[in-house]
Amino acid sequence: MDSFDDKWGDECSTIGDKGEIGFIDYEDDKSVCSYNTTEEGPIVISAPFPFVEGKPQSVAVGETAADSVTIKNTTGDEVNLWSVIIYASNPENSFKLSLMKPPSANETTSGYVDFFSLEDRMLQPGETLTIWVSCEPKEIGLHTSVVYFDVESERIERVVFLLVDDKISQSLVSRKPYSRGRRKTQFADNSAFVTGVRPAKATDRVFRNRLPRYDIPEKIRELLESKQIPDVVQEGLTMENYSSFFEKLVIMEELQLEKDMRSHDMECVPMRRRGNQYLSLEVPGLAEKRPSLVHGDFILAKLACENGNDTACKYQGYIHRVEADEVYLKFAPEMHLHHKDGNLYNVQFSYNRINMRRLYQAIEATDELAIEFLFPSESFNRRVIETTPLVPISCNLNPEQMCSIEMILGCKGAPPYVIHGPPGTGKTMTVVEAILQLYTTRKDARILVCAPSNSAADHILEKLLSEKAVEVRETEIFRLNAPSRPYDDVSPNIIRFCFFDDHIFQCPPRGAIMRYRIFISTYMSASLLHADGIRRGHFSHIFLDEAGQASEPETMNPISKLCQRNTVVVLAGDPMQLGPVIYSKDAETYGMGKSYLERLFESDSYYNGDENYVTKLVRNYRCHPEILYLPSMLFYNGELIACKDDTSSFVDALNLLPNKEFPVLFLGIQGCDEREGNNPSWFNRIEASKVVDVIRRLTSSGNLGEEDIGVITPYRQQVQKIKKALEGLEMPDIKVGSVEQFQGQERQVIIVSTVRSTIKHNEFDKTYCLGFLSNPRRFNVATTRAISLLVIIGNPHIITKDRYWSKLLWHCVDKKSYQGCSLPDRQEFVDEDCTQGDYLNRDEENTPPPQEGEWGQDSWQEDYPKPVTDEAEWSDGWK
Repeated sequence: MDSFDDKWGDECSTIGDKGEIGFIDYEDDKSVCSYNTTEEGPIVISAPFPFVEGKPQSVAVGETAADSVTIKNTTGDEVNLWSVIIYASNPENSFKLSLMKPPSANETTSGYVDFFSLEDRMLQPGETLTIWVSCEPKEIGLHTSVVYFDVESERIERVVFLLVDDKISQSLVSRKPYSRGRRKTQFADNSAFVTGVRPAKATDRVFRNRLPRYDIPEKIRELLESKQIPDVVQEGLTMENYSSFFEKLVIMEELQLEKDMRSHDMECVPMRRRGNQYLSLEVPGLAEKRPSLVHGDFILAKLACENGNDTACKYQGYIHRVEADEVYLKFAPEMHLHHKDGNLYNVQFSYNRINMRRLYQAIEATDELAIEFLFPSESFNRRVIETTPLVPISCNLNPEQMCSIEMILGCKGAPPYVIHGPPGTGKTMTVVEAILQLYTTRKDARILVCAPSNSAADHILEKLLSEKAVEVRETEIFRLNAPSRPYDDVSPNIIRFCFFDDHIFQCPPRGAIMRYRIFISTYMSASLLHADGIRRGHFSHIFLDEAGQASEPETMNPISKLCQRNTVVVLAGDPMQLGPVIYSKDAETYGMGKSYLERLFESDSYYNGDENYVTKLVRNYRCHPEILYLPSMLFYNGELIACKDDTSSFVDALNLLPNKEFPVLFLGIQGCDEREGNNPSWFNRIEASKVVDVIRRLTSSGNLGEEDIGVITPYRQQVQKIKKALEGLEMPDIKVGSVEQFQGQERQVIIVSTVRSTIKHNEFDKTYCLGFLSNPRRFNVATTRAISLLVIIGNPHIITKDRYWSKLLWHCVDKKSYQGCSLPDRQEFVDEDCTQGDYLNRDEENTPPPQEGEWGQDSWQEDYPKPVTDEAEWSDGWK
């Protein structure tokens, strides 16, 4: 034991063993930092390192931080101070005590000695003793200590927190304290406005089937705005009420979208003159589609100084161009004439109804659709498909893929055929092979291929063109884009398959439409074919890829308008991954959140795995077997077969993994949840710095490019912070995004930043289905994007509150692939009842239990909380 300063006397009490602390949540237990020193009795002890704006003080890694603690005897008698002990610290031994202020880096103080405990002192009446608590941190993250003061027969505790930053995390510090944004002043909805100047149409072409307005009936609007649910929705979906049921759900969704759009309205913002034609407006968040604005949309603007004047003019400005976070607007000539660049405006965004109108039209069209498409179980005839042996174009097909393609080629029409399976099992590859088989063997085949997003649709086109065994003629394949898609968004090798005028995409001339044999589109853009007069039955086959991500009305967009009974419809997807994104919680609850693909499994023919209706793919070609193991056990009954040929990779040469045979690494770190300004989204700068550190280590060898690395994190602000750090290091090509942005993608290395570091916020996330926790679908997608290496960065004490992430953490610990802060008690946090049956149970009253090797499909709607589109919309800052 170190020697004591002379004034502590000769007698010393026995020092007990030091304790251990793993994690103290200062947000959850305010007693650890809220000390009322006036009510502590005769001895008043101050708290070292008091919080700043509710957060721990920040110190730099490698530098000594010190603060004084005063111990004051307020009585008229002598008081025994038996000991002051650093009971426990995390990291271990990171805090010390001393009787002198520790010297700074450039100082040397004679006689300075530090201790873990100081003992036996008599405090005279009115005496104040000053002790120093210091920390010289060697790593970033939250440092915590518990200090005990034994006074007479009392023990008084002080808990110390320090947040240790490095240069990266310090550069990401919040520059503005968080405050809830004030409620914006709204325009009067019924006020008139001066009409703006619409963008010129690229063509005078008239559509044969015009899209009706589908205005929301006032009675329905009033009913829903009064928080009442229409009777038809409460009844549930039936054959008799199909169109009415989904119409009401879409109205619920549209009303929520209207409300959400108004949350982006801006006050007191400038506009700049751009030449003689335009005024430009900067819209923060536009690049992330918050709000989503496209060519042809409009805003309403009013001088901010005239806000209280109901008779003041409000001007409509049409968007003529969108560039990054700026829109170019054209108002009435008088607005441009009177504008000065110093003017400030209140701006109201309008909601573009075009896609919702398309959904109403698709739902309406289901009245003419064969019942076998909507309710396959109502068909009296069990389908038996006659197949012929397949000569594969690709030599890499497995037996399940071969079977599904043979079934598709032998299919004569409704009901739909389904290809489903976990990530990386080749669903899209199977779809591409089936398309090429039809293209090469059936000259009369006309094929429509749809995907939920432009990037997914482009990917299918690239796959079709890359097959060397088949040359798809340029005159027979077409990529259909919505007019609102930016021209610069399309790569040069794809643009030649598109049709556009003045950089605005269009349908090709009608004569060309009839000649093309393969059309590729998004679900929503397929409406353009119907608008241009393409009749039901024109397409012999319709393929819907990633069908689990689309709502049922969205899926009906290509089906209900273009299908006859003999049209072959093929759906590919995985209901165990993220489902459709629904804004209205009520619409989601009552059925909008369930995809058409998922609902099909309520029919016995699909649920029982009848090969005449469905094929399940189980061979994974993406992931290292160890990356695949846990998702397979948790979500797919352990049926996944790892088929990645080369499991040795560049990671073997990296000095990163403690266990070279296990390419999943959990880096435990205790950071701090933060928000800034009036942005309700969360970030964790400590984790962001750790992400950058891992990327530096990965790329230092030169064997790994930026395009090989992806970073997944659930909060928008964390995405921005990590991007900012990477841009500062000139690493702009590393993709950083949410789970939704990575679904359907893969990278050699995936780094996951979980962000959360406090239990209180974790509970809020559970309530609103935010972040990763309590959302198994997000967990499944996040942990199956990596090909060769998966790195998770997070607080293990928070992670273990969720049974899925807890399984992953302890799996890493068992494989000796955990590094970082101390771990929680395993028995306290792990839910050992986490079994396949727990979260895939079916409704016992209506359906039989799963047989061995089967999935329980239709219970997912109840058991899985659906992901929200944007966590900021549900943050408590917006409530």
